[in-house]
Amino acid sequence: MSETTYSYDEIYAQARDAAQELLDENREHFNPVRLLVVGGSSSEIAGGSIGHMSTYVYGEAVASAILDLSAERGFSPAFQCCEHLNRSLVMERDEAEKRGYNIVCAVPRPKAGGSLATAAWKRMQNPVLVEAIQADAGLDVGLTMIGMHLRAVAVPIRLQHNRVGSAIVTAARTRPRLIGGNRAAYTEED
Repeated sequence: MSETTYSYDEIYAQARDAAQELLDENREHFNPVRLLVVGGSSSEIAGGSIGHMSTYVYGEAVASAILDLSAERGFSPAFQCCEHLNRSLVMERDEAEKRGYNIVCAVPRPKAGGSLATAAWKRMQNPVLVEAIQADAGLDVGLTMIGMHLRAVAVPIRLQHNRVGSAIVTAARTRPRLIGGNRAAYTEED
């Protein structure tokens, strides 16, 4: 793969559009999006492969788009670090403590945590890293494997806005488990 150059504004708009589309997806039984996990590879956005073409400005654009949207829509974002920090997540301390998440000790950097997580850390008021979460929805920019941080049951969402730069965007929303059998009712009308 060869590097492709995108502007900050292009990456910001594409990330925002994808996140907005995910948030607006509304199917029966979906959990409200109170916590959104975001994973992203700035290398993939730039047209490279994960971990080999880190481009901080792309991570910054995605982080800013999600943080701005979270301020408008009222959800809490969590940004997944890369495998060098065991896919821990950056989030605001008060949210982590409110949810009882296990806070771990590290500070992400572009080459150990990733550009997205580093940019989110720098922009947040009181960031911490947590070991794991159970998010209501997830946005994955560059196939970074966010599934471990989603609540059961994850439902894949096919986005029309499925690219940020050169990176493929995948997404999911969650819903409660449907339990019972052929006699079970899942809505009041049943």
